[in-house]
Amino acid sequence: MPTGQKDYYEVLGVERNASAADLKKAYRRLAMEFHPDRNAAADAPERFKEVNRAYEVLSDPEKRAVYDRYGHAGVDGSSGGAQGFDGFSTFDGFGDIFDAFFGGGQRGSRRRRGPARGADLRYNLRLSFEEAVFGVDKEIEYPRFERCGRCSGKGAEPGTDLSVCPDCNGAGEIRRAQQSIFGQFVNVTACGRCQGEGRVVLNPCTACHGTGREKKNRKISVKVPAGVDDGAQIRLSGEGEAAAHGGEPGNLYVVLSVADHERFQRMDDHILLEFPVNIAQAALGARVTIPTLDGETEFEVPAGTQSGEEFILRGKGVPHLRANGRGDMVVRVHAVVPEELTPEQQTLLEQLAKTMGTPILPRKGKGFFERLRDAVAG
Repeated sequence: MPTGQKDYYEVLGVERNASAADLKKAYRRLAMEFHPDRNAAADAPERFKEVNRAYEVLSDPEKRAVYDRYGHAGVDGSSGGAQGFDGFSTFDGFGDIFDAFFGGGQRGSRRRRGPARGADLRYNLRLSFEEAVFGVDKEIEYPRFERCGRCSGKGAEPGTDLSVCPDCNGAGEIRRAQQSIFGQFVNVTACGRCQGEGRVVLNPCTACHGTGREKKNRKISVKVPAGVDDGAQIRLSGEGEAAAHGGEPGNLYVVLSVADHERFQRMDDHILLEFPVNIAQAALGARVTIPTLDGETEFEVPAGTQSGEEFILRGKGVPHLRANGRGDMVVRVHAVVPEELTPEQQTLLEQLAKTMGTPILPRKGKGFFERLRDAVAG
């Protein structure tokens, strides 16, 4: 077997004596798992193609027999369908996968007749840190093309109907037979007059001028689930623009941007709090009040805490988006050395330094507070 190529039975996770039904079942499961529209992993497209190629070979009895005897050398280059996603349309199993991804539809024809689907729209929604953490219902307003109220989206004046396209006779496509040195072949293109729909408007609606759409502002409520993060998207099916001539509407994609918090930093479902304490609190320990997502709470700084030491409060972080429970809160303690000391504080620290046997810099004249005290006394 050439270096880097996996055994096709191993790719599908089946035994070498697997039946056709077992192959199809394994293929459908893996294709669903690694389809790029459902799996955002970097290696998903490559895994998807491997599964495709493995099933293409093993589902064909002749190719499978050659593969069982000669391995990859016997089947490589035998089919162009393994070099990209287009090859999936030749497999029996892909129709089932397509139905699962896109909700089914007409089978047996590669060209979908009828009006084209409406355009998708994007709406940028700004959230506060707390709204993203705990979820919120937001009302948004945006402009979009909606189905014309006068003609109900058909594009034709009320009382009239769409007519069969005279150029394609309602087929939505134009077929032209051409002769070449290899024989006759048929070139199929979408009808330019009806844009592949098969019908045309001969008596346009006076409100929408035959488009079947009119511009309006749309107000809807968007439910933002708890635990979303910056850059997340919410898809609202059918809330995009209406299609011309009564086709299915597009979708609305609400893209979330989350504001920073003045105290917390978010790390996936965990939050970080940088909390300052003075050197006495770090050395001797202290009970302090700290902020959390649920309000203030008491927190005990253990004696001997080192600057930068971290403490974890379980379940005080961000709610998990697709599961129960919450992340954790990390409290990172920083011992802050004061920039200015009173004479009493300086004396106490000098005494501490002596007991610890550590050298310190000698005083350079009177300090600020000493000079101030002398000035007041004078």
